[in-house]
Amino acid sequence: MQSTLTLSEIAEPYAQALMSVAQSNNVVDQLGEDTKSLQTLLAESDDLRLLIASPIVAADRKKAVLRQVLGEQVHPFTLNFLMLLVDRGRILVLPEICEQFQALLRQLRQTVLAEVTSAVELNDEQKESIKHKVMATVQANQVELQTKVDPELLGGVIIKVGSQIIDASLRGQLRRIGVRLGATA
Repeated sequence: MQSTLTLSEIAEPYAQALMSVAQSNNVVDQLGEDTKSLQTLLAESDDLRLLIASPIVAADRKKAVLRQVLGEQVHPFTLNFLMLLVDRGRILVLPEICEQFQALLRQLRQTVLAEVTSAVELNDEQKESIKHKVMATVQANQVELQTKVDPELLGGVIIKVGSQIIDASLRGQLRRIGVRLGATA
């Protein structure tokens, strides 16, 4: 827990600095897309994650790989920011910085993050329905869904928005029935 807190504390000023640059240059949307893409890339590529975290790999090699992998896919500000992180020895905090930047972006856009766990993959219509229900529940302007599948739910969904949890899963309903039956016995 302590190391996560420390990484978060390190990541926050960098994310704020990147947001400041994005706002002053009117490229918030582009850098938002870049950080989202970086999150996906880091989640999918063990090799890249290991390379940037390795203290053995020289900074010049890390920069060369980042330039080669990202090339023209990211905004020049994003690429320069990554080079700065390598120079300062903070590139290993990149996943947390991207996460913090996305949180700042949601705050700027008055968007809430809803983490949705379902028994099966949700279709677009179901996702839209959940977005509208969350918007009505928490009075948000926009909702960003983060979905994951958990086959152990049997059916239904669990929606987490901040500290609020809406359990509409079959497993949750069975648990509540069990509690009620236990209370009446």
